[in-house]
Amino acid sequence: MKLRMVVILSMVLLCIPSSKYISTHADASTGGETLARKMQPLLQAEPLRGAIAGISVRSARTGEILYESNGHIRLRPASNMKLLTAAAALEVLGKDYRFRTKVFHSGPVRNHRLEGNLYIQGGGDPSLLKTNFDQWAGQLKKQGISRISGDLVADDSRYDNVRYSLDLPWSDEDKYYGAQISALTASPNTDFDAGTVIIDVSPADQIGKKAALRVTPDTGYVTVDNQIVTVQNGEQHDDDIIINRVHGTNHFAASGTITADTANVRHWKAVWDPSLYALSLFKKSLTEKGITIEGGLKRGAVPKQAEPILTHESQPLFRLLVPFMKLSNNTIAEMLVKEIGKVQTREGSWEKGLHIVKEKTAVLGADPDQMLIRDGSGVSHVDLIPANEITKLLYNVQRKDWFQAYLDALPVAGEKARMKGGTLRERLVNTPASGHVFAKTGSITSVSSLSGYVHTKSSGTLIFSILINQILDEEQAKDVEDQIVSMLREQ
Repeated sequence: MKLRMVVILSMVLLCIPSSKYISTHADASTGGETLARKMQPLLQAEPLRGAIAGISVRSARTGEILYESNGHIRLRPASNMKLLTAAAALEVLGKDYRFRTKVFHSGPVRNHRLEGNLYIQGGGDPSLLKTNFDQWAGQLKKQGISRISGDLVADDSRYDNVRYSLDLPWSDEDKYYGAQISALTASPNTDFDAGTVIIDVSPADQIGKKAALRVTPDTGYVTVDNQIVTVQNGEQHDDDIIINRVHGTNHFAASGTITADTANVRHWKAVWDPSLYALSLFKKSLTEKGITIEGGLKRGAVPKQAEPILTHESQPLFRLLVPFMKLSNNTIAEMLVKEIGKVQTREGSWEKGLHIVKEKTAVLGADPDQMLIRDGSGVSHVDLIPANEITKLLYNVQRKDWFQAYLDALPVAGEKARMKGGTLRERLVNTPASGHVFAKTGSITSVSSLSGYVHTKSSGTLIFSILINQILDEEQAKDVEDQIVSMLREQ
């Protein structure tokens, strides 16, 4: 009887996995035991106490998992979500895809007067600049148009009218990374933070006077109540300048102080209704070229009888991927989601676009049934992805003809050039890993992530994903990430 009980108990114990292997896995045949031994003290260090770290390391040659710790656990990816969005966009649209913006008119031109409305039809281009509107206005002037009798009309119907992704916090709606999404929008500079303006603050020439403010692009669409005061040197704190948008408007309230010796303080702020914002820029360009608009600004669809005047094409997608991935541009991410929805299903919405992201994620070898995907940028705190699924996708995309464009868009550790190093340009500088880590960073409150490729010294290329959740100190978590990839570099 006792022998039988011992046998039964032994069988039960064999069916229960060791807690060591519930959370971690290392393949001894590929040096995984060495990785596990080196990884353990990093994961047990103080910065990760109370946090959850999901780590996955694969061979870039075979796809074999060499090491994992909680690699199957679903965690918030933050901007590592963009790895999936970029891959889906390249798969659906192709690396040479271009966004088209068109201008139409609805009436004849007589005696230099356009008798009707002028329409601008958005095509989802996140890279429109004030200079583009200037060029279009110049072309209209060359065509002999000096007056428009009707309205200037924005057609943003390529995408639906839902402006914010499902989980965007209300507190982020005036932040540049939380800008409204529209098929017609404009950017203040070549970072292409579409739907935003730049507000530069500089001190006045006398103590006690209000600071000088400059809005770029300069348009009456945005107004600022400036209550920022110039103070003596040494009196300013980092958070002294506060600029907030009044909800539902394009009126900003600016308060705080700036010291007399400060050169400039720059804020990026999202506008309300980016379609009409873009339209206001076009109107300014037309006016500057001497073209008068007799009507107003409004939103509406281009009528069937309207005739095209000009078409503008964006730079190809592979070039837009550079500011998107290098600078972790949320607006481009969400516009790509809506664009692939429009191309695949004729509906430019998050619902359709995210469905396609999941479909293409499966095509690229990862399992969308193990994920919860709520947006394209990773700003959502509801997104959930296991680290193993990220490395699986990163392994499989290597076979795609667009992979080089994908790889070129990733930030490069320690590379000082902004559009090369991106969000990794200040990390791993002057270390053996500098120039050898190509990875996407991620950061939202209590989350830090880093996933990509590392060229090792003797073991070829490794694919890794590090997802750290429930952190209290983001910089400490990033230090751990850097230590991990530095260790991988030494393999």
